[in-house]
Amino acid sequence: MTADTSGHVVTAPPAATTIPATTASASATARQEAFLKAFHAERPAVTAEAFGGARTVDGRSGYEILCDRVSGRRRVLDLGCGDGLLLDLLARTPGRRLAGVDLSPQSLSLARRRPALSATALVEARSQQLPFAEGCFDACVSHLALMLMADVERVIAELARVLAPGGLLACVIGAGGGGTGYELLGELLPPALARTPADRRMPALGDRRTRDPESLGELLTTAGFHEPERETVTLDLTAPPEQVWAALSGLYDFAAFDRDALNVVRGTFLARAAGRVTPDERLSCHFRAHVVTAARR
Repeated sequence: MTADTSGHVVTAPPAATTIPATTASASATARQEAFLKAFHAERPAVTAEAFGGARTVDGRSGYEILCDRVSGRRRVLDLGCGDGLLLDLLARTPGRRLAGVDLSPQSLSLARRRPALSATALVEARSQQLPFAEGCFDACVSHLALMLMADVERVIAELARVLAPGGLLACVIGAGGGGTGYELLGELLPPALARTPADRRMPALGDRRTRDPESLGELLTTAGFHEPERETVTLDLTAPPEQVWAALSGLYDFAAFDRDALNVVRGTFLARAAGRVTPDERLSCHFRAHVVTAARR
């Protein structure tokens, strides 16, 4: 066990004790992770760009909701930290010891540029094998990331390992979208994707059980967490059509399009949106999310 320059206890993870993956599942996991790394190499701040401005009816973003959930916790890990937006918010509480892990070196590079995170341990690592000592955090947050991870039993086992007894996991998972913006996307994406080569399309990502609060709760309780608390919130993305497009075009489905195809979809989206805006020239759009919190036994 060693300490890095920011005072975080960091160690090589122990030998895996979880059930080994089959060759087929290992191959699928590798493909998923390769896709995510390639996507975020091109758009390293995409999640923060898409959802940083989305707000609930009480004016909070999904990131701020997670900050509220772990209020009072001093040693916090951000699982899938991306460009560090959530960690930046957490760092506003003095005296915290923060760490973030992500698959994307490009996203982590952006996080390291944030002045508030100069003392934060930012590590390129897989969540299935976290490079931290047992029990070294009293909270873990994850914003729209846990739902993308394969071998989810291993991920949750690792979270149980690095969280101290009583440590809290707080995560936001996607629950689908709505409003005119999402309706337009539903009209345009399927036929456009059907025209793209199959090998360019997004692979199945993560484990569908992590998108359902009850199924995720079963995974967590099996791994040593108390029964989770669950809340569903609506994040408003309503804005002028160009801004709605900017948010929605960050979805992984769009990786299938080359520049020309993407411009065609964008042009069609904006043309159709022009006839469906509100009197103040805004396009209705929202995103629902489940907020799941569970304490380690």
